[in-house]
Amino acid sequence: MVLNIAAYHFTTVDDPSALADAVRERAGAASLRGTVLVAGEGINLFLAGAEDAIGRFVDWLRGDNRFAGIVVKASHSRAQPFARLKVKVKPEIISFRRADASPLAGRAPTVAPSDLRRWIGQGHDDTGRRLVLLDTRNREEVGHGTFAGALTLPIDNFTELPEALAPHRSQLADATVVSFCTGGIRCEKAALHLQADGMDNLLQLDGGILGYFEQVGGFGYDGHCFVFDERVALDPSLRPLVDAGAAEGDGHGDAAG
Repeated sequence: MVLNIAAYHFTTVDDPSALADAVRERAGAASLRGTVLVAGEGINLFLAGAEDAIGRFVDWLRGDNRFAGIVVKASHSRAQPFARLKVKVKPEIISFRRADASPLAGRAPTVAPSDLRRWIGQGHDDTGRRLVLLDTRNREEVGHGTFAGALTLPIDNFTELPEALAPHRSQLADATVVSFCTGGIRCEKAALHLQADGMDNLLQLDGGILGYFEQVGGFGYDGHCFVFDERVALDPSLRPLVDAGAAEGDGHGDAAG
């Protein structure tokens, strides 16, 4: 079996190129494949390989104090879902282009998967406010599955989210809004930007859909969760929709999460 991991961590990286070189050397030597994005704000990665090799890589990364607290989400597949290893330096580890969306100064408030499961079951949060789930992913991802009744937006790129959400803002004023994405990284940025823009009733789902699947299963979720490799999507038990190995190309491009 192949171990697949998804992880990101926001922290100051003074020399992204040096970190990228070190990651490329370490992951390459371990025969890992996948996509790693490095920026001045941190690291974002999707990697797959032998379980012991992945374990050693994660231990090495956590040995750097900047990444000691990185949270890793894991799943398994029979085949390697990536064609090769790509390590890139980018301006952001997920492109959003909003100056007020950096988690380096602190995270936006979160809701744990277990709490969200309870809120979905009761139809409101613990104070009685109605619950709205906000999908921050693009339309291709949403097409594979989302939370039942979630507010989805007709976007193709994450950068389009604020403008697409604007017509709905007034209708959300009396609700507790929980934003979510694949692994949590887009929720981190979207929640911070929207809070800075006056949306004070917004939380982010800690760990995203994959964290929710891992901790509480698929309660309230319809379908699969799209992922950025040749598995295409995962079901709530974290089983791949496609498990036939990577094609000769690069899969679905850069990591998101």
